[in-house]
This record gives sequence, structure tokens and C-alpha cells, in this order.
Amino acid sequence: MKYVVLIGRIFFSLMFIMAGPDHFSSGTIGYAAANGVPLASFAVPFSGLIALAGGLSIAAGYKAKWGAWLIVVFLIPVTLMMHNFWAAKDAMTMQLQIAMFMKNISMLGGALLIAHFGAGPISFDNRLISASK
Repeated sequence: MKYVVLIGRIFFSLMFIMAGPDHFSSGTIGYAAANGVPLASFAVPFSGLIALAGGLSIAAGYKAKWGAWLIVVFLIPVTLMMHNFWAAKDAMTMQLQIAMFMKNISMLGGALLIAHFGAGPISFDNRLISASK
């Protein structure tokens, strides 16, 4: 079962590792600005750094609880600002934004679980705990 935790942790973190660098693109910054994100040229790349750092921390299992909190800090404003389905003008956009909102809520749940339980048995965190005993 220890390998299942490792695989799950890596799969969970891939979303943030892959999406983080895209937060530096002009397209992503422009999309966020068009959706009302204040100071998008700063906020979007900064959020990309948070997502990337949190994802790498969780994937490596190094300071994974801290990494999970970074993901929580990333997901809350992104979910509320970028997937505000309640403001959608048409039914198709609303359905898409509901799906994206719920995807982020489920990832938020996963991040909170990692923040509580940690990285699991195959991790740098676990090795550090074992070494200190």
C-alpha cells in the first residue's frame, strides 16, 4: 500500500507542476485580467510559483504538509475568481465553470488531506522522521 500513497501523491501533484509554468504566459495572464483578477501581471505568475512549489514539495514528499498548504492558498482564490459559475452568462459556460469549480474543490480536499496526514511512508519527510528517532 505504501506505493499506492506514493503514486497518488505524484498524480495529485502533476496538475500543479504542469500548470505552474503556464502562469508565466501572456495568454494566461491576459485571461485572468479579462476575468477581473487584480494586478494579473504580478498575481498570476506569483500564483504559478505557489502552485509549482507546492506541487514539487508534495511530489517529492519533502515538507509535503507545507506544500499542501501552498496548494490550499493557491486553490481558494483561483477557484473563487476564475470559476465563478454563478456569474456565467449562458448555460454552457455555467456547466463548464461548475465542473472546473468542483474539480478545484476536490483538489482542495486532497490538499487538506495531505496537509493533515503528510506525504506517507515513501517520502523524504518520512525518512527525516525515521532518522531523528
